[in-house]
Amino acid sequence: MLRSPLPALNDPEGKRVPLGLPPVVDAHVHVFPDELFASIRHWFDLYGWPIRYRLKAGDVAPFLLNRGVEGVVALCYAHRPGVARGLNRFMASVARKDPRIIALGTVFPGEEGAAGILEEAFSAGLRGVKLHAHVQGMPVDAPSIHEVAELCALHGKPLVYHAGREPRSPAYVCDPHEICSADRVERLLRAHPGLRLCVPHLGMDEFEAYRRLTERYDHLWLDTTMVLAGYLPGAVSPSLAAMRTDRILYGTDFPNIPYAWDRELGRLIRSGLPDRDLALVLGENARRLFSMDSTPSGSA
Repeated sequence: MLRSPLPALNDPEGKRVPLGLPPVVDAHVHVFPDELFASIRHWFDLYGWPIRYRLKAGDVAPFLLNRGVEGVVALCYAHRPGVARGLNRFMASVARKDPRIIALGTVFPGEEGAAGILEEAFSAGLRGVKLHAHVQGMPVDAPSIHEVAELCALHGKPLVYHAGREPRSPAYVCDPHEICSADRVERLLRAHPGLRLCVPHLGMDEFEAYRRLTERYDHLWLDTTMVLAGYLPGAVSPSLAAMRTDRILYGTDFPNIPYAWDRELGRLIRSGLPDRDLALVLGENARRLFSMDSTPSGSA
């Protein structure tokens, strides 16, 4: 549990993605309106870690794209009812700036008109939905979550859901260990076989349980976000070679990180994965999951 802010690492950063790599997609990048970004950074200063990259919203994706990342999946989440529509309009505007940016929408599960909010988001060209159990404070298998999952499955849109138990903080509105578990996620997968679900942080801290879930369910993906960095307490990275590499996505949590933007990329490159598996994790899996080579309806 994060009981006090963790330190910054001040590690060196690379100038760009190393030459000769397969195409790299960062499948977990946060973009919020600047005022909300400031509030999130203040929370991290108090309870998480010092955020190294305090960029304006419009500079987040270009920072990575200008350094050789070939695609960015932009995520936000609704921290309370009533803000999702505005956030989704904002995310649609982010995606219109560059075809290499794939933006997802959000909703506060159970809020009035949740289904309509998501219908509007998909019509605006947003490619999926982002939820965050720790922030939104409801059990992973709550009826309101099933409603979101059903809509995503109906429209063929992936759901990126921070449903793992960690990182855990007493500053959250709930105890994540009480509302999150691999068992709850499995109930969601069983109920919605048409849902494409991605759980960030490799399902930290239930790594083995999530590895087994990917073996049983072809509609489950995991992303590597922050687990490969050797930073979070207890985040001893599992062996990616022992996992289904066709279900693992490279992601970073950029810009809300306390270390170099390419720290996890370097560790992934040095992990010893065979070239074919590395190509899948670095970008191919994300391209397929988020339909990155197609033009969404509602986009101009």
